[in-house]
Amino acid sequence: MKLEEQTWYQVQDYLKRSNGIILPTGSIEQHGPIGLIGTDAICAREISWAAADLVDACVAPELAYAHAPFNMGFPGTVSISADLYIQFATEVMQGLAHHGFTRIYVLNGHGANVELLQRSVGKVTADIRIKSWWEFDAVNDLRNKLYGSWEGMHGTPSEVAITQATHHTVHQSDLPPPEKLSVEYMQAHAGDKHGGPNEHRAQFPDGRVGSHSGLAKASDGVEFLHLTAKALADDYLEFIA
Repeated sequence: MKLEEQTWYQVQDYLKRSNGIILPTGSIEQHGPIGLIGTDAICAREISWAAADLVDACVAPELAYAHAPFNMGFPGTVSISADLYIQFATEVMQGLAHHGFTRIYVLNGHGANVELLQRSVGKVTADIRIKSWWEFDAVNDLRNKLYGSWEGMHGTPSEVAITQATHHTVHQSDLPPPEKLSVEYMQAHAGDKHGGPNEHRAQFPDGRVGSHSGLAKASDGVEFLHLTAKALADDYLEFIA
């Protein structure tokens, strides 16, 4: 059930049987030479829709714009300030809670969102769970099995594979790998803690951060979508119980 495609009568009926809602969050930023600008938002939205079909959940429109200043050196990226993002996310969740959605499950697709979303939680009179789609154990196991260290940090083959499955984008197996990252670098920059836009583009000229997106295949994306949707559905039911 997509919130924006319902009448208020239908939402009112839904709230008689459930107080839960899934809120996808992503970003509008470059994702390397073959990744879509909206990859983060697309992944969170498509997974949420698939999970909702399994458990009769309502899905709010995704919060697509996000804080991504490090990628502003790449055309197409749109970054909003951290303070604006916190205020935006807070007011959206407050609006949902006002109508009776008192269990808000935030499915995130952009690493830099997590800390900012956590700062919104105390301002909303609802129970809120925040989870990035790649955090589920089964999903991480599949990422490691298919790509190992080439999953990297940004423009990852797993997220590109999902968009290939949902948007029929072209598989590009001849794309050469980027520079591989050290474990130390990945630990130090977790949560998208990167430098300024000029510095970031100079360090990662094609936009990928250690991620070999040329390994992505639509068939893998289908597997990721089904696996993650099932994991989300199970976690959502536990959350609203």
